[in-house]
Amino acid sequence: QKNNMFFSLPLSPAAERLRYILGEEDDIPTPTLFTEMDTLQHEGDELEWKESARWVKFEEKVEEGGERWSKPHVSTLSLHSLFELRTCLQAGTVLLDLDGYSLPQIVDDIIERQLEEGLISPELRERIAFVLLRKHRHQTKKPIHRSLADIGKTTSTSESITQNNHPEPKQQSLKNKFMKKIPRDAEASNVLVGEVDFLEKPFVAFVRLAQATTLGGLTEVPVPTRFLFILLGPPGKAKSYNEIGRAIATLMVDDLFSDVAYKARDREDLIAGIDEFLDEVIVLPPGEWDPKIRIEPPKKLPSADKRKSVYSLNELGQMNGTVGGASAVSEDEEMPAAHELGEELMFTGRFCGGLLLDIKRKLPWLASDFYEGFHIQSISAVLFIYLGCITNAITFGGLLGDATDNYQGVMESFLGTSLAGTVFCLFSGQPLIILSSTGPILIFEKLLFEFSKSNSIDYMELRLWIGIHSCLQCFLLVATDASYIIKYITRFTEEGFSSLISFIFISDAIKKMVGSFKYYPINTDFKPDYVTTYRCECLAPDQGEPIQQWAGQTGWLQSDLNMTALDWSQLSKKECLKYGGTLVGKSCKFVPDLALMSFILFFGTYSMTVSLKKFKFSRYFPTKLRKLISDFAIFMSILTFVGLDMLMGLKTPKLIVPTEFKPTRPDRGWMVMPFGKNPWWMYLASSVPALLVTILIFMDQQISAVIVNRKENKLKKGCGYHLDLFWVGVLMAACSFVGLPWYVAATVISIAHIDSLKMESESSAPGEQPQFLGVREQRLTGILVFVLTGVSIFLAPVLQFIPMPVLYGVFLYMGVASLSGIQFWERIKLYLMPPKHQPDLSFLRHVPLRRVHLFTLVQIICLAVLWILKSTVLAIIFPVMILGLMVVRKMLDMVFSQHDLAWLDDLLPEKEKKVDEKKKKDKKKQRGEDDSEDEHIYILIAQTLISLQLQWTLCTFGELLYRVIYTQKIYCLVLCDVAADTS
Repeated sequence: QKNNMFFSLPLSPAAERLRYILGEEDDIPTPTLFTEMDTLQHEGDELEWKESARWVKFEEKVEEGGERWSKPHVSTLSLHSLFELRTCLQAGTVLLDLDGYSLPQIVDDIIERQLEEGLISPELRERIAFVLLRKHRHQTKKPIHRSLADIGKTTSTSESITQNNHPEPKQQSLKNKFMKKIPRDAEASNVLVGEVDFLEKPFVAFVRLAQATTLGGLTEVPVPTRFLFILLGPPGKAKSYNEIGRAIATLMVDDLFSDVAYKARDREDLIAGIDEFLDEVIVLPPGEWDPKIRIEPPKKLPSADKRKSVYSLNELGQMNGTVGGASAVSEDEEMPAAHELGEELMFTGRFCGGLLLDIKRKLPWLASDFYEGFHIQSISAVLFIYLGCITNAITFGGLLGDATDNYQGVMESFLGTSLAGTVFCLFSGQPLIILSSTGPILIFEKLLFEFSKSNSIDYMELRLWIGIHSCLQCFLLVATDASYIIKYITRFTEEGFSSLISFIFISDAIKKMVGSFKYYPINTDFKPDYVTTYRCECLAPDQGEPIQQWAGQTGWLQSDLNMTALDWSQLSKKECLKYGGTLVGKSCKFVPDLALMSFILFFGTYSMTVSLKKFKFSRYFPTKLRKLISDFAIFMSILTFVGLDMLMGLKTPKLIVPTEFKPTRPDRGWMVMPFGKNPWWMYLASSVPALLVTILIFMDQQISAVIVNRKENKLKKGCGYHLDLFWVGVLMAACSFVGLPWYVAATVISIAHIDSLKMESESSAPGEQPQFLGVREQRLTGILVFVLTGVSIFLAPVLQFIPMPVLYGVFLYMGVASLSGIQFWERIKLYLMPPKHQPDLSFLRHVPLRRVHLFTLVQIICLAVLWILKSTVLAIIFPVMILGLMVVRKMLDMVFSQHDLAWLDDLLPEKEKKVDEKKKKDKKKQRGEDDSEDEHIYILIAQTLISLQLQWTLCTFGELLYRVIYTQKIYCLVLCDVAADTS
């Protein structure tokens, strides 16, 4: 049985051949190939090559009208054409690494090889060369009627013909807009197919040049040619030749076959590449689909790495699928990545070890953190986040003023946001995080003020000592690498927290909008027909009563004015009430429909922002303009609705910004003294409430940091959890001394900051979606946002024109946008969908729907509990409940299998370790069985060879196994030992 297993090869001979072609260690990636197919055209007695199709990733063909390219689409090939191509390569000429410097010389070498191999007769030499060297006409002609999207674009050339002997000027070639779709290091493969009347059998040649060479006007774009495929045949089979040309062109842009083409050593290697392609091809039965339909390119292309990994020498154990329990996963899908947060959260065991590593990690990037911020995209990010920050500062400043009797107000909120944010962005480990006040801190401040007021304790001094203790406790957490606990925050906790913050943003925006309907009710009682009866008069007070007038903050003052000195009928509403008059009439309570106008501004800002953000995927206008509109979507929406508000002239509620640089409360200064107003024991007792603040700060800061540092964001400069917490602690103490609010990472605004700085590839193949490259990591945008927030005190004349409903619309957008990409939100929507209409989500393929719903229900219950706690006085224990989410997640290990949790959440660190150890044991056990089995087989081979007195063959065989087939030395050593013993 073992012998039978030995002789049953796990891969076909063609696949084995590919393994040694692609399995070699080669760090140099193969260039991207641009493929152009030209077909031979007969116009009377004249012959010319006309471009008929091109490929970068997907196929574009010249439409029958001949004036435009088709939309990029997936190439659909007939299976017969692939088999015919295979036959062509077997029977034709294959020249690999040909030294070529011009097209005539290359053509001459091809014909010479065909003559040597006896494939053509000598009298055909001149006629074939004549045909192959005809001029090439490329599809660069622009239609006479151009769309608005093309206005302003420079055409590649005004001529429609580019000839070999008249190459277009280099300057005009560089203007070719299609070059932006091709990577800089790209090379070309040219496919020439056609029918001629002097051949009786096909003339086929496949050429790979030793060096990519520019061959005049052979190619539409100025890209050097590396490959050349020629197919000329007798008349009557033009369609067949065309399909074979499309087949080789499609193969050349296939990631795996292009690697084979570059590394092939002979004809058989190329045929093996075609066989592998045929193994992966999916056939659509005729009659069940329309071949005339062009298949749109997918939004996300599957990676070719899986196909390549099968042929890697480093993955011998994965010939037919994965080893171990992963075999249950389908071949076209990957298991979810393990829950890894990187080396930033390693427990060093040294005093401040994590902090020192963070500093060491961030120092090399310090210079680039500034100069990489100089980009037009940064301007849109600054404007967007700035408006979000000042709205947040005003909102929380006003609430803080109400909660603390103006000990902290809008002025303190502006100044604190500017100071804390600027310092954090300058020195933190992750400058993309935006600091802000949060709801739980606001509630803590309110409870602390009420406690101080009821117990005759000085609020500002007590708050200062709480800030000092909290700062010291943060330092202790930093020094002991306590951020390591963040490893246990899986997607379950992370999504629960971020969803809560997003819902707070959404509900606050809607709540404030609904509140405006109470202040400015819609006039439902107004009847246009009775407009003549609507009036409002001001009646004077009784003669015996003195007139009183309001004198600001000093209270009511007696006035010497005589009632008869005033014309009460001419007074305004304010003046009438000011002097003690009475308003009488049906229209006295009339107000313009400001609520309706406010709603238009609110919802209009939100919907326009959403529409413009999606505009980059639109079909209208050039790509750069679409991207610019998308980047400045929020700013354009705000400008539009501010303009609409000014045009209407209604007195909608406007943004109120402080105009003077002074504390909100007149009887307090900028500095808070630490001693003198409270008993001495209060300085020590304040460490207890400081512990709650520290837990809140720690959880809020670190969870927000985990969300920002997600690997999906492709951040390259690393993060600094310990360094971030260190500066948050320092700012806690600093803000306490100056009497400013406390600040921590704002999840929603930080996510919005990340989204506004996302980068996409500028060069993408036609039909291919731009690839997400990462985030523009720098410190400049954050610094500018917070500097502008501080300067906003002096921008009051401009900012006072911004209606508050517009900013509520921005709040709503930030809350809704931060929900996108959260799996929890996707799973909630599944409750409302019948199974047949549910999207093809990866976890639905591997986890039963009832288990998905159960997991989602647990998250909803946890979110509801957090929401209730946040809305009551129990909000002070809110940070403890965030820790409670981690406990709930731990308990889920008893309800759900590790397989289900791997798809719906992340495995906890100790679970990952156990799974990894189990896999290692299984692999080791399997390898041990394989080793003993193979050892037995090779001993049999050795003994057979020895019995034939072929010791030298034995040694050669052992060396061959070592160098070519197997990388493990043990087999060779076994053979050598047996050979030595026998000798």
